[in-house]
Amino acid sequence: MYYPMFYDPTYILILIGILLSMLASSKVKTTYAKYNRVRNHAGVTGAQAAQQILRQAGIYDVQVQHVSGQLTDHYDPRNKVLRLSDATYGSTSVAALGVAAHECGHAIQHATNYLPLSIRGALVPVANFGAQISWPLIIIGLLMNGNMSVLLINAGIILFIAAVAFQIVTLPVEFNASSRALRILQGSGLLYDEEVGQARKVLSAAAMTYVAGAATAILQLLRLLILTRGRRDE
Repeated sequence: MYYPMFYDPTYILILIGILLSMLASSKVKTTYAKYNRVRNHAGVTGAQAAQQILRQAGIYDVQVQHVSGQLTDHYDPRNKVLRLSDATYGSTSVAALGVAAHECGHAIQHATNYLPLSIRGALVPVANFGAQISWPLIIIGLLMNGNMSVLLINAGIILFIAAVAFQIVTLPVEFNASSRALRILQGSGLLYDEEVGQARKVLSAAAMTYVAGAATAILQLLRLLILTRGRRDE
C-alpha cells in the first residue's frame, strides 16, 4: 500500500499512547491536589505514619528519609530506605498518608519476598538496557541487508519486549502495594473510613499512570512489529 511521503499510519498508536499518558497524569495531579488539602483527623504526618506502619509490620531496618520534589516518593530496596517527598514527609493531608502507606506497602513486599517485586527487580537491568539499545539496533538493521539485518532487528525487538515486560510486571506490584496500604490505614486507625475512601481515590489515580505506561509500551511494541514486519519476513 502506498502512503504519501512522511505519512506513517502507525503514528496513531503513538498519539493514543500520548493521550493516555496525558489523561492519567492530569487525573493524578488533580486528585492529589484535591485531597492534599484535606487534613487527616489524627494530624499525623506522612513520615510519622510511615514509621508507625513499618513498626506494626515488624520492619525495623528500613529508614524513612526526606527527598526533595513532589510525588518523588519511592522505596529503595537495595539500601532499605523509604524516601518521602516534600508534599508527603511533613504533610498531614489524607493524600500524604495514602502515598506514605503505599511506599510502606513496597517495603512490606520486599520484607515478605513478594514474587512480582522480585521479578521486577530482576528485569530492571535488562529493561533499562533494552529501552536504550533496542531502537538503535532496529534502525541499523533496517539500513542493512541480508541475515545480519534480520538478526539485528529481531535482537532489538526482543530487548524492547523486555522493557515492555517490566512495565507489565509493575502493574501487580503497584496495585498490591496500594491494596496493602488501604488495609493498613483502615486497620491501624490512622484514617477514618471516609478518609480511607479519599486515600483510595488518590492511589487509584496514581495507579492509572502505571496502566497508561504499560499500554503505551504495548502500543509502541505493536508499532515496532508493524514497521519491521516486511523485513523480518524476508
